[in-house]
Amino acid sequence: MRDFSSDHRWLSLNTATVRKQGDLVQIIEACARHGIRAIDPWRDQVATVGLDRAVRAVRDAGLELSGYCRGGMFTSDAARRGEVRDDNRRCVDEASALGAPCVVLVAGGLPQFSRPGSAASKDIAAARAQVEEAIAEMLEYATQARMPLAIEPLHPAYAADRACVNTTKHALDICDRLDPARTGALGVALDVYHIWWDPEVMGEIARAGRDRRLFAFHVCDWLVPTRDILNDRGMMGDGVIDIKRYRATVEATGYAGYSEIEIFSHEWWDRPMDEVIRTCIERHRTVV
Repeated sequence: MRDFSSDHRWLSLNTATVRKQGDLVQIIEACARHGIRAIDPWRDQVATVGLDRAVRAVRDAGLELSGYCRGGMFTSDAARRGEVRDDNRRCVDEASALGAPCVVLVAGGLPQFSRPGSAASKDIAAARAQVEEAIAEMLEYATQARMPLAIEPLHPAYAADRACVNTTKHALDICDRLDPARTGALGVALDVYHIWWDPEVMGEIARAGRDRRLFAFHVCDWLVPTRDILNDRGMMGDGVIDIKRYRATVEATGYAGYSEIEIFSHEWWDRPMDEVIRTCIERHRTVV
């Protein structure tokens, strides 16, 4: 297991962590000030400043990317499936322009139908089938662009509205069906916030490493109590996740990439950007 105590070379900042404090260019400038060498930007933040400007800012700051957030949200009614497909292709193109190593995919939950007065689906099996079909279609385009795709399983609390892929096993099973040759085109992004509860996850992490499917590793913490399942993530060390244990397991598989800090939190969004980044660095050295 790598020693993070003396520097933060392997810290990547997911830009959602400070999304309320500044735009993407300001976040990149702050990362440069604090010696952070990698980021994972979100598409809406890139769109706000413009793709060309985002590309220049990343290049001028000498930053690497640990991923690009996010593609996916595949579930929809038939009227919107072409729109979803085209948007995910644009995501691949943006990731390529930025030099991202992968696109992180969030599957989408139960489809919300677009017909006036219609209700959301209750068929989660159908939603999961639609997700797999859409990933297969996206994979063809992404493979041509040489852009790997990383499925991120989300905590089951998100199954209805954000992601009906909820375990590492499920994500890896999709990878095995769609990429049986293990080409490196399809893998997983694992976030401790979403996987720490799973009694089978350690074996599945080993499986991901063995099959060369572990593309990204995200850290934050689970607070008790959690007041908002989406926007009350904890700073590392403030909650109940044994983060070092998960990093040790991930690195035992051969993973040697970034530990990416991704915190959605009204509490941390209310603090100055430099304070949040300094805290991230300190916790990355002591807790991650």
